[in-house]
Amino acid sequence: MLEEEYQPRRRLPRHLTPAPAPEAPFEYSLRDAVETDLPDIREIYNYYVANSTVTFDEDAMTLAEWRDKFAYLTKLGMPFIVAESPAGQLLGYALVSPWKQKKAYRFTVENSIYLGAASTGKGLGRVLLAELIERSKAAGLKEIIAVIADQGADASIKLHQDFGFEEIGRMGKVGFKFERWLGTVLLQKSLK
Repeated sequence: MLEEEYQPRRRLPRHLTPAPAPEAPFEYSLRDAVETDLPDIREIYNYYVANSTVTFDEDAMTLAEWRDKFAYLTKLGMPFIVAESPAGQLLGYALVSPWKQKKAYRFTVENSIYLGAASTGKGLGRVLLAELIERSKAAGLKEIIAVIADQGADASIKLHQDFGFEEIGRMGKVGFKFERWLGTVLLQKSLK
């Protein structure tokens, strides 16, 4: 193109520039997980298994494994909640599971929160964690432990700290995934 053919792009004055279309509000409701949610829960979780170090699982969980886990947590009365869009799409989930199998640990749980890719960065993790804490208190649980990867999970660490979780320790090089060593950050919150 010749220089004389180039015409700079004209811009409308600010008062004549149309406003961008407002983004649709991010709407959802929270409810107890049910068995029919498990295929969607599996898909959300398995995305993180395949693509991130926020979970140290290296193999995708099967639907049968999720059914066993769901039955076990239900039997124990552990909170397991989902966030669902008005159209019925599962946006994310949160649960607690026993910290250890020994009976003396029965009032201590580990939390897990996973969001679908389209639901991240919209405050849903915060809402799920708040609800999970309240439901854990109502279930008579006393301590919640968060075990978070020490690489690539800064937002999760900050989220937990915002809710009063305190760092209680770190473990270095306890996991090996994607050809690198990973550690964990342990945080704990007492439920009063």
